[in-house]
Amino acid sequence: MDYMFQAGFLGTRAPFFMDFVTLIVASLPLLVGIAISFAKKRNYSLHATVQMVIFIVSLLVVGYFEYGVRLGGGYETFVKNTHVSHHYLFIVLVVHIVISVITLGIWGSTLLRAKRDYERGLPGPYSRSHKKAGLRTFIGIVLTSLTGIWIYLLLFVF
Repeated sequence: MDYMFQAGFLGTRAPFFMDFVTLIVASLPLLVGIAISFAKKRNYSLHATVQMVIFIVSLLVVGYFEYGVRLGGGYETFVKNTHVSHHYLFIVLVVHIVISVITLGIWGSTLLRAKRDYERGLPGPYSRSHKKAGLRTFIGIVLTSLTGIWIYLLLFVF
């Protein structure tokens, strides 16, 4: 696992695993937007499959990130080389964690409910509530992505 801590590919002070995770997190809104476009084109089966794949890959990426942070010495190790106030960075990190955990819960709930509702008539009577849940999920994913990029910049660029 030494490769995880080699120099990243984005040209910053970040190790490889941080660049990789940040790239995935930054692309999530685009990927989920593509999945949503399948539903708008009435390709519901592809929409469901792509959403589930993105969700599972996201969980794996979070696990990879957590493993890298723990193996790399934890939060304290990564904040050593930043010039940003550690208090400010900690607040941003807490905001990011709160948003991402809530989003993960909403996203998982939306997927589980969609599976159940699909068997009962989605698209159909459950479409309106599914669209609202999907919009909440998408907003959370965008906010998770933006705050994740913000933390990356604070840790490895500024």
